[in-house]
Amino acid sequence: MPESPIEFFNEDIEFEVKDEQKIKEWLQKIISNYSYELESLNYIFCSDEYLHQMNVEYLDHDTLTDVITFDNSDIEGVIEGDVFISIDRVVDNAHSFNITRERELQRVMVHGLLHLLGFDDKSPELKELMKSKEDECLSLLSL
Repeated sequence: MPESPIEFFNEDIEFEVKDEQKIKEWLQKIISNYSYELESLNYIFCSDEYLHQMNVEYLDHDTLTDVITFDNSDIEGVIEGDVFISIDRVVDNAHSFNITRERELQRVMVHGLLHLLGFDDKSPELKELMKSKEDECLSLLSL
């Protein structure tokens, strides 16, 4: 089987994505649905501490966050990016929202991808649109 342009890495934690192949196929389907081309997409799973340091260093935000997305593409319509996800935040959020860790991880993964697809969440209206796009994308996943 050819290698996927979507890859999963761990930075300072041990973590494994459940149903890895289906998750990759789902992410690729979303990218296709938005008529984008996939060059490479890396998901890097890490701790709160690691992501907090990145947030301070690269974004000048001294806060905890669940996801940081870096768009490395110079070409409109091409996905080439890195999505860093704090598994600590995913676990806490899943508990707070009373959902499974897997479902919260899927939401955060698609949230990062939606940023690469041009969606933003910097205002209440944009946050609402992002949430509806997340729900729409999550409905495409059947495990």
